[in-house]
Amino acid sequence: MALDLFLPDEAATIRFGEDMALGLKRGDYVALSGDLGAGKSTFSRALIRAIADDVDLEVPSPTFTLVQSYDLRIPVAHFDLYRIADAAEIDELGFDEALSDGICLVEWPEKGFGALPADGITLTFLHEGDGRRVTIDAPAPALARIRRSLAIRAFLDEAGYRNAVRRHLTGDASVRAYEHVDAGGARLVLMDSPRHAPGPILAHGKYYQQIAHIAEDVKPFIAVGRYLVARGLRAPAIHAMDIDEGILLIEDLGSAGVLDENGVPIAERYRESAACLAHLHGEAAERDLPVAGDIVHRVPDFDRDAMQIEVSLLTDWYLPYRRGTPASEDERRGYVALWDGLIDSLAAAEHNLLLRDFHSPNIIWRPEATGTDRVGIIDFQDAMIGPSAYDVASLVQDARVDMPEGVAESVLDHYLSLRTAEPGFNRDRFLRDWHVMAAQRNCKLVGLWVRLMQRDGKPAYMRHMPRTLRNLERALAHPDLAPLREWCEKAGILATES
Repeated sequence: MALDLFLPDEAATIRFGEDMALGLKRGDYVALSGDLGAGKSTFSRALIRAIADDVDLEVPSPTFTLVQSYDLRIPVAHFDLYRIADAAEIDELGFDEALSDGICLVEWPEKGFGALPADGITLTFLHEGDGRRVTIDAPAPALARIRRSLAIRAFLDEAGYRNAVRRHLTGDASVRAYEHVDAGGARLVLMDSPRHAPGPILAHGKYYQQIAHIAEDVKPFIAVGRYLVARGLRAPAIHAMDIDEGILLIEDLGSAGVLDENGVPIAERYRESAACLAHLHGEAAERDLPVAGDIVHRVPDFDRDAMQIEVSLLTDWYLPYRRGTPASEDERRGYVALWDGLIDSLAAAEHNLLLRDFHSPNIIWRPEATGTDRVGIIDFQDAMIGPSAYDVASLVQDARVDMPEGVAESVLDHYLSLRTAEPGFNRDRFLRDWHVMAAQRNCKLVGLWVRLMQRDGKPAYMRHMPRTLRNLERALAHPDLAPLREWCEKAGILATES
């Protein structure tokens, strides 16, 4: 079903172009139809400048050049077909190549009839009074993305941030995306987190996200963030929220991280992050956390099913990629049995809130602050209650960066030194559980990188594979993990990754 919008003035048209910039992706063809002066060029200029994040970017009309290309975060090619004599000329302009890698905006698309895709996004601009009306027609998936971007604009307007400037910030390995929002000089972050679509049923009538306790809406983020703040840690304040739509406007904690300009870990910042974990683990975790009104989030356990479904990514995805053949049934049974024994052994481990991905992408360094306030924590919506050694393993064996041996050891030693004075803390037991949790995390990650590449079309994560295999080898060095190490060696997993 088409969308119909009224744009009362040029400012509204510019804002619409900026909103569309956040609803498009590579491979989108946008046909721009309408009379002269109806707003097509204003819209195109705003969209291109928004993707470039440069309000002063020169965006000349392609009337005489026929096409203007922009090498941006998503490449954009802006076509004007008014002067072509035959639709066949479109091939000579490089349309197919531009569309394969980016977004194509096409003015006067009717001149290319028969040579342009039939399933593109069509925007029709018409004069209406002092403004203009635009009709949006598109295939269902593209229309859903556009609706989502316009819903975010409506959310901002309702929250009192009318005319806020929106810019792409980042996406992650899930369906979440983030924007920077400039609202009258205040720089905020918008979390766009639509509810997860159910996946195939894997076991016990549940799909992967349910078994692994992956957050399916924004309630856990709200609840866990407030809990962390109550515990004296730094999580983003929430300025506005729509729980049903999965949209949050949150505090921007800054852009500094725990790596230097060359991507090398800064030891002091990692140690302070470890101190935050020691602070968190110094008291028992709470399970039932308030969200809003009478809504309560019950923090799930990192239970057997969750651990097993995660480590199964190694046999389901990594082994077939590595060897070219699936894991045998004997291999699977042996692997599951080994993990069942290790999971049983964790019953006596220290348990607390685990944040799940406590590593460099999710740690913000706040140099102007003091104490635990210097470490800003984000991306904690998948938090569970489980062995507290898990987050320490996640930090010390940062999955996204090479940790120099001396830095990794100093971070672990700093955490242990802060915990050793606590009554009942067992250093040797904790280190043993650290190895188990590090092994569990890395068995998951080697499969996750392959799944992201093969299923989700995100091959960039594969650059972390050699590091993950090295981390797995270190994790398996503990004597209690010798049987799992032998299994991995027999399966060829610990051989040098090419």
